Amino acid sequence: MNKKWHAVSIVPKGMCCELVKSLRSGRFLSSEAPRLPLPACTMPSSCTCAYKHFEDRRGRARRADELGGIRRTHWTAGERRSQGDRRLPD
Repeated sequence: MNKKWHAVSIVPKGMCCELVKSLRSGRFLSSEAPRLPLPACTMPSSCTCAYKHFEDRRGRARRADELGGIRRTHWTAGERRSQGDRRLPD
């Protein structure tokens, strides 16, 4: 596991404050994640929120070629060099 990009998200468990509810969809690098309970938590004595761990800060793949794991070059046009030298006069 590459610890450089290890990330966490905050998972609310049971009753939780509004701040945690607003942060639950985000991911933080482990080294930058806020400590639990959050400093602005309205229920610090009963906080049961936890971290969910991820190998990477990114969510799901954003590009079609990332889904397969191997990047492939997609050509949209045929090979142009087969048409001859474009600099020569006709």
